[in-house]
Amino acid sequence: MKEGFFKEKIFCNLSVDLIPVIIQDVNTDKVLMLGYMNQEAYEKSIHEKKVTFYSRSKKRLWTKGEISNNYLFIKKILIDCDEDTLLIKAEPAGPVCHKGTDTCWKEINKKNFLFYLEDLIANRINQKKKNSYIYQLSKKGINKISQKLGEEAVELIIESKDNNKNLFLNESSDLLFHYLILLHEKGFSIQDVINVLKKRHYSNSKN
Repeated sequence: MKEGFFKEKIFCNLSVDLIPVIIQDVNTDKVLMLGYMNQEAYEKSIHEKKVTFYSRSKKRLWTKGEISNNYLFIKKILIDCDEDTLLIKAEPAGPVCHKGTDTCWKEINKKNFLFYLEDLIANRINQKKKNSYIYQLSKKGINKISQKLGEEAVELIIESKDNNKNLFLNESSDLLFHYLILLHEKGFSIQDVINVLKKRHYSNSKN
């Protein structure tokens, strides 16, 4: 993100000093809040990589989380087609609304369970929990993890030929679970896979 981008692309073309800024969770796509920025607030946000607004009531710059530590860490900034509104994709460090709710619209902003499970896998391995199946499998190395994933894939194929829905779904869950473990061991995340799928989708939709 370029320091002078805001001034060159937005403020030079506006008759107002403030522009609305929509904050969206980068992981869940949930809209979190709306605020306003002037050029100084934008430049501070870019420098610190945390969202800073201009507070119209306090008449000063206001970094979201400066009291609560529930910062909004900037991941991406987009400008609308009229170049008079910003969309900031951010990662919230906690509840966004000053009333303690996840969003300013009182909506629940939860991660997809797969992301939760991914975090759980990482924690089990990093904390070296001896009684954890995840940690014990991780200790055996990438070859054993790959072998286990292959076994689960074969079991799923076998169950797919029958009509037992419970067994099929259970084997599907086992396969996905071990795939997440393999992804972690390879240094990737489910979001990396989602990004590839999104790229393919949008690339194909243009054709």
